[in-house]
Amino acid sequence: MAPSDFSSRPNGNIVILFDVDETLTKARRLVKPEMLQALKDLRQKYVIGFVGGSNLVKQKEQLGDNVLELFDYCFAENGLVAYKLGEELASQSFIKWLGEEKYAKMARFILRWLSERTDIPIVRGTFIEFRNGMINVSPIGRNASNEEKALIAALQKEFPDYGLTYAIGGQISFDVFPTGWDKTYCLRHLEKENFKEIHFFGDKTFNGGNDYEIYEDERTIGHAVLNPDDTLAQLKKDWL
Repeated sequence: MAPSDFSSRPNGNIVILFDVDETLTKARRLVKPEMLQALKDLRQKYVIGFVGGSNLVKQKEQLGDNVLELFDYCFAENGLVAYKLGEELASQSFIKWLGEEKYAKMARFILRWLSERTDIPIVRGTFIEFRNGMINVSPIGRNASNEEKALIAALQKEFPDYGLTYAIGGQISFDVFPTGWDKTYCLRHLEKENFKEIHFFGDKTFNGGNDYEIYEDERTIGHAVLNPDDTLAQLKKDWL
């Protein structure tokens, strides 16, 4: 039986979640009209939502200012900031969980590590972006390509007791968040709704990618995609 808010839809007991970058849109690019139409058609039959690591402001830049009206569930920052049918749900805070002192120590370590690297181009850009539920780190600035693995290894060695997960997210950065606050966090908001099935579409479903945990979670049915065109093709083939 479908949750009461969605009982009028033919498959209102099935929710379909989408990653954003390289699943609904190219990385940091605006969603294409064809994708918006497919989502609109899909929503006539199913319950739909997105889950991404970015904050809601950035997701609006990619999916449109009316994103809260386009999706039934909007999960920004892996669901730490969440909306259902436009209404905000309970949120969580990274800084309250970790503490100011530990965060400052980690931030100083990252900046020092970057300053000592001889293979880093001109040091400019946003290297640490603080979000409500995580930090996003771009080793040589948000507007440049990078290599994240060395810094992740250094952080894991320096802060083994912090209880943090490091996941490659966008093409130029990685996310740092408390273990368990990956994209599976958004499922906490869905479990109480008793959906029959929860499907997830994402591109970074490999171990270490920021879609891996929710893709492999026993509560979801995972669908790996290569890019937004592949997402669209799969939707047209199997869902629309």
